[in-house]
Amino acid sequence: MPQIARSRPAARRRALLSCCALALLPAATLAQEAADSGRISPVIRLPEITLDAAGGDDDAASIVARELAVGGKVATSILDTPASVSVITRKEIERRDARTLEDVLQYSAGAISDYYGTDDRNDYFLIRGFQASTYRDGITLGSMRGIREEPLAYERVEIIRGANSTLFGVADPGGSINFVTKRPRDERISDLFATVGTNDRKEIGFDFGDAATPDGTLSWRLTGKLQDSARDYDRSRDDETFLMAGLTWQPSDVTSISLIADHLDRDATPNSGGYPRYGDYDRDQFFGEPGFNDLNVERSTVSLIAEHDFGGGLTLRSNLRYSDTDDDFGYVYISGDDGVFPVPRGYFGTDGAAEELAGDVILQYDRDFGRIDSSTLAGIEYRDVSSAQSAYFGAASPIDPRDPVYTGAPDDLAPYQDERRDSRTRAIFVQQNLSLDDRFIATIGARHDRLDIDVQDLLGGTTTGDDFAETSLRGALTWKVTPEISTYVSYAESVAPPVLGVEPERGEQYELGLKYEPAGTTALFSAALYDLSKTNITVVDPDTFERSLVGEIRVRGLDLEAKAELASNLSLTAAYSYADSKVLRSGPVRGVDVVGNEMGAVPHHMASLWLDYTLPGFGGRGDMTIGLGARYTGSYYFTTQNDNGKSEAAILLDAAFSHDLTDDTQVALNIRNLTDEKHVVGRGSADYYNPGREVALTLRHRF
Repeated sequence: MPQIARSRPAARRRALLSCCALALLPAATLAQEAADSGRISPVIRLPEITLDAAGGDDDAASIVARELAVGGKVATSILDTPASVSVITRKEIERRDARTLEDVLQYSAGAISDYYGTDDRNDYFLIRGFQASTYRDGITLGSMRGIREEPLAYERVEIIRGANSTLFGVADPGGSINFVTKRPRDERISDLFATVGTNDRKEIGFDFGDAATPDGTLSWRLTGKLQDSARDYDRSRDDETFLMAGLTWQPSDVTSISLIADHLDRDATPNSGGYPRYGDYDRDQFFGEPGFNDLNVERSTVSLIAEHDFGGGLTLRSNLRYSDTDDDFGYVYISGDDGVFPVPRGYFGTDGAAEELAGDVILQYDRDFGRIDSSTLAGIEYRDVSSAQSAYFGAASPIDPRDPVYTGAPDDLAPYQDERRDSRTRAIFVQQNLSLDDRFIATIGARHDRLDIDVQDLLGGTTTGDDFAETSLRGALTWKVTPEISTYVSYAESVAPPVLGVEPERGEQYELGLKYEPAGTTALFSAALYDLSKTNITVVDPDTFERSLVGEIRVRGLDLEAKAELASNLSLTAAYSYADSKVLRSGPVRGVDVVGNEMGAVPHHMASLWLDYTLPGFGGRGDMTIGLGARYTGSYYFTTQNDNGKSEAAILLDAAFSHDLTDDTQVALNIRNLTDEKHVVGRGSADYYNPGREVALTLRHRF
């Protein structure tokens, strides 16, 4: 494992202490004063960002969420948020046994995931045709990272579709995915579960917490998971250890400080190597090398979250996170077509490490001016990352898929990349909301990001650097037609993470949306029309990994989503998306003219439906809930060159059954891809199939 060139450790430690002091000092010094004065967050007609000092989730027991968190950067009311959003609550995550972000997104409008099948190095997903950036409590994690997040760590997953760098900074235009961390509460939490399933899955997990003091000012939470499993293909593994611990100090109703630490250790295999293109192979076949097929991830994270309401409409929030990561993988990929034997193969591996400090400080001021309510939000953000990355290629012996003979790991591989990178981001942002008569809400926002990047190429013996200054804007107008119906029009910009020597990719989105939240029900219906474009796009060739610049790509589409608890025993989640993608400007990509082509992995149509029906218990029998789901994905080109085939349109069925054995104990059965339908979801140097049927049986006890 290469060691990070830790060029600024002392400075980083000083920055960490300074940010901690900045977050804690105002809250600690003014906590008692605020408590004595009895001040609470003002209630105004504008959809304010509500301070929830206990860190709870009012939507956790429902599939229908009414509020957003996203680190306090937008108004919490989903009905009044001028953007197309989805929230996957803890109840829905557990109900569907969602184990990865790809699983979590499968019933959300506009999202396609898992389009590289047995390639499990990353969570692969696109929203509205583009990559989307991920966040934890409003602080960036990045885009399509080599680290798959553990859903057990989060209360909910929030999706804001489309460009929005004004809210979150440097980001991909597809949207933002925010993980909301589980935080301690001043109430008892006791959840213990065990799961067995296909692919030799064995898993135990827990989530415990309670008040640590009689008055509830100090509370704790401990969450963990131990997993021993495999994947679809032979000679694979998918093992994981996860542990998260947190403390929350809440000296008053207006002050909360949470310290949360977690550690993720994943020991798995990254890839089956794929299958010869245009063939038909069993999923369990393995054409890589057993001695060179490893994926190892270790990440330790410490987060500090502070909130304080000063009274008089002024609220402070601060979030600080430090993480230290080591990750590496190595596998053998195949590169050939069915019928041409033996199939060529190659070794590929990376070795990486990163150390990161990121944080923000946000002030919000709410004021009532009679018919006009005002909410002003301003903040600063800081991110400092030091990373090391090495990559290796090498020729491997070919293999005959009809009679595979393994030759072992290579003696040595020549590196084709070995670099150290230091990057620092500083940003300032402001957002203003004005509400007239609780009918019209105007939203304007601006953000300026300053990025400094230094790269040391150890192979070439060179050091290069650059700095970028990017400004992004956002504007929206919301009309509350009735208290139950809102419609909005919005414009938003995005700036993607820059690469040295290339202009940053920029995105623009125009959107028209409608939301309906029927009074007296637990339901939310939404519709959005959008026009999303991106310039200076970099396309990676899946065979050679070479990059080419595409001038401009546009996606126009429609997203529909419904989440509703129709009755006390019937609920549904439904989504439909239409997307029309087109390359507007571009030079040839690997000699292929792509102007007028569709984007790779962007189907015209996607739809999903999940229904839950509960049979109430009687006598000695508890409730039984039956769930059925269907996911439709239309055909799409595998690459933007549109020259190596298209996927088949497919419908996948899922099912769930749960039975409350007692008031505290439940058994649940989940089946994903009920019919074991198989098709090619991705094609590069090889074909990749969708995951096969997965069955899991979970026993859960809450006490």
